[in-house]
Amino acid sequence: MTTKEIIGKLNLDTLVEGDLDREVTSCYIGDLLSWVMGRAPEDSAWLTVMGNINSIAVATLADVSCIILVENAALDDDARKKAEMHDVTILRTEDNSYSLALKLSELI
Repeated sequence: MTTKEIIGKLNLDTLVEGDLDREVTSCYIGDLLSWVMGRAPEDSAWLTVMGNINSIAVATLADVSCIILVENAALDDDARKKAEMHDVTILRTEDNSYSLALKLSELI
């Protein structure tokens, strides 16, 4: 399923539009950036509350399909600019990680 399809089915807010045709094959939940960097699967949707510039670097290194900020977590301006530069899709939802992961598991 593509990022664009997930946005539509889960009614996610798009904060930064990267490659919306990118496939999402799994989901990863984590907020400890060093942990995520070494463990998030390629092409996954990364669920986190970390909306800072370091999360963009981790998303790029882990090659995730998108970052989904849960619980309406904020995205800071530096992170937004960096995400736009690196074509990283950033989405947001009011759902918590567990609820969103359940919904994603039904889709992918």
